Amino acid sequence: MDSVCYRGGLQDPVKIESTMSRPPCPPFNAETATQKVRLAEDVWNSRDPAQVVLAYSQDTYWRNRTEFLQGRDAIVDFLTRKWVRELDYRLIEEVFAFNDNHIAVRLPMSGIGVAATATRIESSTQSASISDLPIAEGERKYHWPLGRRPDGHAGLSDLGL
Repeated sequence: MDSVCYRGGLQDPVKIESTMSRPPCPPFNAETATQKVRLAEDVWNSRDPAQVVLAYSQDTYWRNRTEFLQGRDAIVDFLTRKWVRELDYRLIEEVFAFNDNHIAVRLPMSGIGVAATATRIESSTQSASISDLPIAEGERKYHWPLGRRPDGHAGLSDLGL
């Protein structure tokens, strides 16, 4: 039997509509919340919009700056465009807080825009407040090959973020 997991947003949590089980599932403790967040980080670092979107409901609603998106197809289109513009994209997620059935995360991203300007994008929780901060090459802190962050790479707190 598949586990039932939820992914929320600005609305009440919604059941993931994939037939895949996505443990760990609620209720969360410190260990399972950390595992869940790392799994989400791994999927985002894959830069595969078709995989990322499976964590969200069919009718999910996103706002990204001035763009309002609804539904998985719109999210896939958005992420595809995003990762064409944001080269060298990397993300580290860290648990900010959790309770039995909710997890809030911090998730600074790093990338290089098509104009070859390195940027750190800082946000926290799923109701994100996002700032694009131009940074010098020497200020970049995410140094691993594209894809999953290696287990030995420092997390956000260790990097001073």
